[in-house]
Parts: sequence; structure tokens; C-alpha cells
Amino acid sequence: MIVGVLTSSRADYGIYKPLLSLLKSDSSIELKILAFGTHLSDKFGKTVNGIKDDGFIVTHEIETFPESDSPRDISVSMAKTIEKFSQIWENESFDLVFALGDRYEMFAAVASTVPFNIPIAHIHGGETTLGAIDNAFRHSITSMSSYHFTAAEPYKQRVIQILGHDNNVFNVGALSIDLLRNMVFLSQHEFNERYGIDISKPTVLITFHPETINFEENKKHIKELILVLTELKNYQQVITMPNADTMGQLIRESLLKYAKNKSWVFCVESFGSLGYLSCMKHCSFLLGNTSSGFIEASFFAKPVINLGCRQKGRIVTPNIFSVKIDHLTIKKTITLVEKTAIPSKKQVYGDGSAALQITTIIKKEFKTK
Repeated sequence: MIVGVLTSSRADYGIYKPLLSLLKSDSSIELKILAFGTHLSDKFGKTVNGIKDDGFIVTHEIETFPESDSPRDISVSMAKTIEKFSQIWENESFDLVFALGDRYEMFAAVASTVPFNIPIAHIHGGETTLGAIDNAFRHSITSMSSYHFTAAEPYKQRVIQILGHDNNVFNVGALSIDLLRNMVFLSQHEFNERYGIDISKPTVLITFHPETINFEENKKHIKELILVLTELKNYQQVITMPNADTMGQLIRESLLKYAKNKSWVFCVESFGSLGYLSCMKHCSFLLGNTSSGFIEASFFAKPVINLGCRQKGRIVTPNIFSVKIDHLTIKKTITLVEKTAIPSKKQVYGDGSAALQITTIIKKEFKTK
């Protein structure tokens, strides 16, 4: 059985890892990893090398990264992705190809499979992010896929609603929970040794992406965030860089300019899964609008101040405080978070067996064919 895995960024690769390990170790499966998007970009840390460092063979490295972050550049990148992947699908056979998430480059890669009738297994379908164009891409990938592995029961029901049937729709939980349950996190000392950041100090982990719906508002948004950061005197600040989205460069440059000559502010291009999740484990709270503030942060019962509408529509657990992007509102919420005990609730994203469930399902399905 030949199984392809589409990975376009450090974010989806980190989620895939438990599944990749199982697929790689199974003698009945030939695993082919297809890396594209920011994985091949020097500016974003050339994260394809991290896949190789983890012991995986990258079968294809496809250059699709946009020249800039304007709407036209994103659109051209999508066209380039479709064209380049069509050559792969024409010349190679796959029994199944995995696609994770909702980004424009993932949508383009999946769209290119449709004329070739290649079965797609979609991970993380059914979710909603009203502040990002990803929402349309995610639901489109769902419509183009043959198998669906969702992270929670409400998301399974939404996939069924989109498709109009429940064939091959499975709630397996989130792969991130698999990763978290089996990960040996870096200690505070080990983190300092590896990254030169003393995480034993009170620390805020900041990840802020542009809102790609009404993207002209991002200039105002980043100004409001930096006003907060400038006044956040009691915390060390660890900032991870934004995705390659429309106006992402504006946010990137603004954050780098803010951080310049500030010894308590660290801008990090890519920690990798172990570094990022260890930072999350040890930090005081998260600030921003990343999806990891929903699934991964819920595992730690870590406070999250979720900004704006980018993630609006996701399941909100008790550790999440969603606020508008206004510096006075954010400051008040930080004060509230400092005084609030976060309860540990039953995990809504599964029991950490998602990779095993997915592998079992696809092997059973293709054995019967």
C-alpha cells in the first residue's frame, strides 16, 4: 500500500509525527512524504531539514513558496502548486494521500489530485475559523476527500453536514494529543541550554498571525498588540514568527522591529515540536491567535488569551479567554488571567490514540479492496 503524506509547514508536520512514525514502521505500507510550501523556504527556517533529522525520508521536495504575501502572490503560488503536483500525480501511483488542515497550499495540492481520482484522507476537517480564508479551504478539502479523521465529535458532525452522509467519517481525536502524551518535554534547564532562553522566568508565549478575512485591519491589529507588549514589563516574551499568509510580512517586520535591542524579548523562527511544546508547558500563558492555543494548550490547562476572529468558531475550553484586538481590553484580560485558576477538564480531543486508530482504519479499508 503506497501512502503519501502532504506537509507544507512546520505546523502540520509537528501534528503528523505520531502518524508518520506508525506508517513508517509498518512493513505493509510504503510511505512517501511530499514536502512543499514554507518547508523549502530559507526565510522560514528550511524546516524540511527537520523532517530528515527526525529520520524520515522526504520523497519529494516541491518549490511552491510565494514570492511575497500579497493576494496576487498567494494566488500565483496556488497555481504553481497545482501545476507542480499534477506532474507527480501523473507519473506516480498512490493508494491514499493524507492532507492535514486548511491552508491555501494544502488546498491547491489536494485540488490537483481530483482529475487523477486519488483518494484523499483529510485530518482536522469540520473545524471553523471565521477570521481566516482557511475556513473555505478546509471545507473544500473535506468535499474533495474520501476519508475524514476529525479531532472532536462536533467537528465530525460538521463534516457529515458538509458531505450530506457519514461514510468514512471518523472522530479519532487529535494527533497532537498522541504527541503530547508520549513526549518527554525539555526541563527548564535543558530548554535554556538548547535555546538560550531562561524559561524559569515568568514568560509569555506569543504567536500572532494575520487575519486573512478583512486583512486590511492587520496594520491596526499589530499596533494594538505591540502596545500591549511594550507595557508587559513583568514577563519575558517569546515570540514565534507568523505564517506565510496575506500581510504576514507586515506582522513579521513589526515584531522584529519591536524586539530589537530588547534582552527580554526573543523572536524564534521555528522551535520544532519539542521546543515549542516545552515552551508552552513552562510558560505563564499564551497570547495571540494560533490554533495551538486550542488543542495543545488545553492538554496543559494553560491559560490562553485568544485575540480577534482568526480562530472564531473553534471549540472553546475553560482555559481560553477570547478578546477583541484592543490593547486596553487585552491588558485587563491579562490581569484577569493572573488571578484565575484554570480547571483541568476532560480532554475533548481524544485519548491519545488517533494515529493508531487512523492506521487501523486505512489498513482494514484497503485490505478489503
